Amino acid sequence: MPEIQGLEDSAQNSDIDPELDAWEQLEAIVAKGDADAVRTFINNLPPGESSRLITQMSEDEQQELLSILRDEDAAELLGSLPEIQAAQLLSSLPADQAAHIFDEMYSGDQVGLLDQLSEQQSNAILEEMKPEEAENVRFLAKYEYDTAGGLMITELLAFDGKLTVDDVISDLRTNAEKYAEYNVQYIYVLKEDRQLHGVLRLRDLLLARPKHTISRIMIDNPTRVSDSTSLQELQLLFDSRPFFGLPVVDAENRLVGVIRRADVEKASEEEAGRTFLQFAGILGGEELRSLPLKIRCARRLSWLSLNILLNVVAASVIAFYEETLAAVIALAVFLPIVSDMSGCSGNQSVAVSTRELVLGVIKPSDFWYVFRKEFTLGLINGIVLGILLGSVAWVWKGTPALGLVVGGALAANTLVAVCLGAMIPMILKGFKMDPALASGAILTTLTDMCGFFLVLSLAQLMLPWLVPRV
Repeated sequence: MPEIQGLEDSAQNSDIDPELDAWEQLEAIVAKGDADAVRTFINNLPPGESSRLITQMSEDEQQELLSILRDEDAAELLGSLPEIQAAQLLSSLPADQAAHIFDEMYSGDQVGLLDQLSEQQSNAILEEMKPEEAENVRFLAKYEYDTAGGLMITELLAFDGKLTVDDVISDLRTNAEKYAEYNVQYIYVLKEDRQLHGVLRLRDLLLARPKHTISRIMIDNPTRVSDSTSLQELQLLFDSRPFFGLPVVDAENRLVGVIRRADVEKASEEEAGRTFLQFAGILGGEELRSLPLKIRCARRLSWLSLNILLNVVAASVIAFYEETLAAVIALAVFLPIVSDMSGCSGNQSVAVSTRELVLGVIKPSDFWYVFRKEFTLGLINGIVLGILLGSVAWVWKGTPALGLVVGGALAANTLVAVCLGAMIPMILKGFKMDPALASGAILTTLTDMCGFFLVLSLAQLMLPWLVPRV
């Protein structure tokens, strides 16, 4: 209730009908051009609600919204949106206006947005930025998005270890307004050539004697990560230790940035979202319904078209046993059941293998270890499921042979599906391919082909017991 009350209050203060839906209230406030009222209204929204409301607005209204906000408020708004949606809004603005908003964002957010823009749009924004700011963004953009270098920010405080406590405190006071935006927890102490020497807590700095050098009161040899550290390794590190953030160094131990826990968690959530979309067959990155129809169609059709070919291959098995299927028409009922149940069992194995690969629990070289584990599970699950389906077929048609055929086929195909589901992601990972992208389609095709073959070949062998004698 407090969020709803907050929206009603901000609407009433702006002479807007509080009975209107939230996005209609926002449209009305934007139409009045009152920047303070817009900022107040957005700040009173429940978490995540701003993304939904902005999606409801037309492109012209979205541009007007960003135009009437101060640059820092517009930057904060874009930072609260999914990157793909924020990039859409940014790309609709003139390059100079986009650059002003861009300047107010954290360096890590800047790089994430640039990844979502076309090269032409990115260059246009960078050209409008201050040279030193643009150079910093280009420096960060050279890193892969799922590494410490790609996730770090460069807004940090670092001082030469030879400076005194008094020198550092004086600098902090002189640049207080600038440093206030840095969300500083620690000060980093450097040696020559920006090599990381230690870390200094603000509390220790304030309580130290003014003439002491900061190298004397720092924490020596702090935990650090390489700029090439993967997202998976960062997840494990932050899960195991209560770090707020960690310094990032290059191959020469030079301090290049700071990686924050919040940024690692956000990147992990985005990675999980991309993996889910790839499992669902949506290629080319994240999709929102606010994207242009052409892009959305292309991302979906690219995978669906390939699936047509894979399904034709799987269905071709049935053509070889057309006479058997015609003789025992009841098999047509059980073919999709065997195929679907086996596919579900296999997809469970795919999910576990993909997750363990992401966490670093297994590697492609652990092939036989994973196979042994899944073979036992697949054998037990296959026998149980086979008995259940075989019993249904027997009771339904009163033919024990039919129960034996479909039950035996499901048991065998479940074993195959579970083992394949465990192995395929590891094989793809070994070939430097994304397991989430192709595992599901390959598994489905193979289990369909195997399932159809097992049911129809077993039925052909037992045809005398399946077809009533005349």
